[in-house]
Amino acid sequence: MAEKLSRDADKNLYDTSDATDCVLERTVWHKLDRWILPVITMFYLLSFLDRTNIGNSRIAGLQKDLNMSNKEYTIALTLTYVAYVASELPSNLVLKRIGPDLLLPTIMILWGLVATLQGVVTSYHGLLACRFFIGLLEGGVPGIVLYLSFFFPRQRLQTRIATFFSAASLSGAFSGILAYGIIRLDGKRGHSSSAWIFLIEGIITITCGLAGFFLLPRSPIHARFLNQQEKDYVAEKLRKDGVMSKDRKFDAFSWSEVGRAFTSPQVALVGIIYFLNGVALYGLAYFTPSIVQSLGFTAAAAQLMTVPPFAVSAVATFAAALISDFYKCRGAMIIVGSVICVAGFGLFLGSSNHHVQYGSLFLSIPGTYLIQPALAAWNANNSAPYIRRATTMALGFIMTNSGGILATWLFGDLSPAPRFTKATQTLLIFSIFMGIFSALNIWYLSIQNRGKANARRNTDSASANDVEELGDRSPWFVYSL
Repeated sequence: MAEKLSRDADKNLYDTSDATDCVLERTVWHKLDRWILPVITMFYLLSFLDRTNIGNSRIAGLQKDLNMSNKEYTIALTLTYVAYVASELPSNLVLKRIGPDLLLPTIMILWGLVATLQGVVTSYHGLLACRFFIGLLEGGVPGIVLYLSFFFPRQRLQTRIATFFSAASLSGAFSGILAYGIIRLDGKRGHSSSAWIFLIEGIITITCGLAGFFLLPRSPIHARFLNQQEKDYVAEKLRKDGVMSKDRKFDAFSWSEVGRAFTSPQVALVGIIYFLNGVALYGLAYFTPSIVQSLGFTAAAAQLMTVPPFAVSAVATFAAALISDFYKCRGAMIIVGSVICVAGFGLFLGSSNHHVQYGSLFLSIPGTYLIQPALAAWNANNSAPYIRRATTMALGFIMTNSGGILATWLFGDLSPAPRFTKATQTLLIFSIFMGIFSALNIWYLSIQNRGKANARRNTDSASANDVEELGDRSPWFVYSL
C-alpha cells in the first residue's frame, strides 16, 4: 500500500510539473513576442529605412539639389557600407557588456540625428559626412539578431528574426508610400522634397529611439513583464539549448573564441551566401525606385509602384520563416529562395516588355529577402558559446554589407539604366551560387552530425563544462540543417 501511494504521489508530482510546463510554454513565448518583437521590428525597420531612403530621395531630386554625378552618388552609398562593415564586429562584441537596453536605443537616436541632418546639407561633401556616420552608427544594428538570441531557443529563433526582416521589406513599401506623400512638401519652409524625406523620417527614428530606453529589457531576468517563475523557465530553456552557459566564464570575452568563429567551415560557407545575397538585397533596396522609374513611370508614380513588390516580400519572408522553423530546414529554404531569385532576374534579363520586367520584381525581391532570416538563424543556430556566436553573426552581416558595396557600383556606375544588364546578369549568377553553397553547407553539416552521433555512442557521458567549453564542436551539440 505504501509503495502504491508513493507511486501515485510521484505520478501526481510529474503530472503537476508537466501541466505547469505546458502553461509556461504557452504564456512565456507569447509574452516575449508581445513585448520584445514590436520594439525590435520597429528598430530594424527604421534602420533599413534611414539607410536606403536615399534611393527615394534620389528620384525626388537629390542629385540635382546637390549637383552630384552618378559616380558621386555611388561613392556616397559605398562610404556608408565601408563604415558599417568596420563597426559591426566591435559593436557585437561589446553589446552584452554595455547592455542592449542602453546600446541599441543610443545608436538609434544618434543615427536618427545624422539621418535628419541629411535634409539640411547643401553640398556633396556634407552628404558624404552624413553617410559615413550613418554607416558607423548602424553597424550596431546586427546586434538585434544577437539580442533576440538572449531570449529565444535556437528552434524558435528564425520566425522571430523573420519578423524584423519582414520589416526590411515593409520599409521598402513604407518608404515608397511615405516618399509619395512627402514630395508634395516640395518648397515648404525652404526645403526641397528630397530634403523633406530625410527630415521627416529621421525625426521618427529619434522619437522611437527615445522610447527604446523604456521598452527594451537587458535580458530575460531583467524583463519586468515576466514573473520569477517565467524568468527561471526561460533561463533553463536557454541553458538546455546551449544559448546560455551554466558557467558565466564560458560567456566571457575570449580572443580564442573569436578565432574559432573565423575558422569554422559552416561560418565560411554561410558567409559566402551572405555576400551573394547582400549584393541582391542592397541592389534592390537602393535601386528599385530607379529601376521602376526607368520602366517609364514618373518619379511620383515610381514611388508608389515600389510598394506592391515589397509588400508581397514581407508576407513571403514571414511565411518562409514559419515553414523553415516548423520543418527545421534553414538550408532548404535558402535553396527555394535562390530558385525564386533565378526566375525573377531571368525574367527581367530576358524580356524587353516593361510589364514583364516590373512583374519580375514580385519574384526577385521576395526571393532575395526571404533568404536573409534563414541565413541569420542558420548562423545563430550553429555557433556556441556566446562570443563565438556573437562573432559569427557579426561576420555574416559584414559579408552582407560587403555585398552592398558591390551592389552600389553594379547599379550605380557599371550597369546603366534602363536595362541594368551587367547588374542583372551578376545577380542571376549569384542566385545560382547561393543555392549551390547552401547545398554544400547542408552536406557538410550532415557529415558533422553523423560524426557527432558516432562520438556520443562511444562516450558514456559528458560533463556540463566539457560541453560548454567545446561549444558547437561538442558531440552533444547538433547542427541545424
